[in-house]
Amino acid sequence: MSVKVINGQAIPNMPWQDKPADCHEVIWRDNRNPIIPRNLLPTSNSIFNSAVVPFEGKFAGVFRVDDKERNMALHAGFSEDGIHWNINPTRIMFEQAEKSTEEVNQWGYGYDPRVCFIEDRYWVTWCNAYGWKPTIGVGYTYDFKTFYQCENAFLPFNRNGVLFPRKIDGKYVMFSRPSDSGHTPFGDMYISQSPDMKYWGEHRHVMGPLKGWESKKIGAGPIPIETDEGWLCFYHGVLESCNGFVYSFSACILDKEQPWKVKYRCGEYLINPREIYECVGDVQNVTFPCATLCDAETGRIAIYYGCADTCVGLAYTTVDAVVDYVKSHSSI
Repeated sequence: MSVKVINGQAIPNMPWQDKPADCHEVIWRDNRNPIIPRNLLPTSNSIFNSAVVPFEGKFAGVFRVDDKERNMALHAGFSEDGIHWNINPTRIMFEQAEKSTEEVNQWGYGYDPRVCFIEDRYWVTWCNAYGWKPTIGVGYTYDFKTFYQCENAFLPFNRNGVLFPRKIDGKYVMFSRPSDSGHTPFGDMYISQSPDMKYWGEHRHVMGPLKGWESKKIGAGPIPIETDEGWLCFYHGVLESCNGFVYSFSACILDKEQPWKVKYRCGEYLINPREIYECVGDVQNVTFPCATLCDAETGRIAIYYGCADTCVGLAYTTVDAVVDYVKSHSSI
């Protein structure tokens, strides 16, 4: 490895497939995709846009499961290998972290979760309802069995709440994308900061749409990976075509101590909808990354991404390969 992963961990048992000899892309797909089908649960209409982390030598996650009534909910799951998952058929029932907020901080719905380990617990962020309008829900768990819900981070309307995996200058840091109540025909990435995971401020603009593939809107993806080059961040971008939105994803590198400063930003998408499971489903033409596993010793990266708002795919790259590509194809 020429690029060093900072504050990472060894994950020797993470999912991995070597790059096919005929593949010329910097990211390649698992040939078993989709690894999580839409009907893994008897009650599920779809399972997609979900978060996975290493846990006790194996893997755990929080999954977006839309049921056959089309309710949007979050379910916990466990896996020995990161490929084959046992997902709880019952949604997560959050306990209130502070009982005094129970009346005003009720569960509404849950979708597009991310999971981030910071210090002593796994923080969960998701798109939550407040007054039945979307904002960023915040909760935590220690064991993926009992979950605690905190106050929402922001006012509606907001989506794509993604935490950084450590405090920066003594503050928690979170990406978000201010939005509207519908399908949001706009969207830039912002960073907000908090001393306590409760009060959020010091908002900073990071970046907005730039190239054609992301010309409608962008949003943060998985938890950033800290490297000696900066924060490696995968993010999604949306093109509005004559046949609707097309969701692709790429990567950028941000300054380590001032992460609202963009050092490099890939001008191209790294993956866009091409396979049948990415192009055909409840929402056509979607590749939407929500989680990565990164082995600090080898630099291998496994990317979990939602496909056509229907199922979960898995793709691979390495820190060296993607950092080099982003730097050599930077649009800034």
